[in-house]
Amino acid sequence: MIVAFSVAPSGPPSDPSIAPSGGDPASVHEAVAEAVRIVRESGLPNRTSSMFTEIEGEWDEVMDVVKRATAAVGRYGSRVSLVLKADIRPGHTGEIDGKLERVESVLSRPTN
Repeated sequence: MIVAFSVAPSGPPSDPSIAPSGGDPASVHEAVAEAVRIVRESGLPNRTSSMFTEIEGEWDEVMDVVKRATAAVGRYGSRVSLVLKADIRPGHTGEIDGKLERVESVLSRPTN
């Protein structure tokens, strides 16, 4: 299964030890970095873009990582927004790269 998710805090930090880092008060980069760190430390195949983080693995292991990443972001706000999309395809692994490789293969074909 592949899960693409985006998690972001809003409102004042729920953890009083977290002080705003200055700059743009709407920026969530520090909170997102905490979530991405948890994903990367999981050891599961993953990739992060400007909008989503994708992670591949079995249901329980992927959802555990998403849950821990969401909890980490929760320290940065009084509220958390989580967007999640899953591709559940039993018996298939390596699709985090495989899907892209198949699309690139089609795009590399000459057009008439």
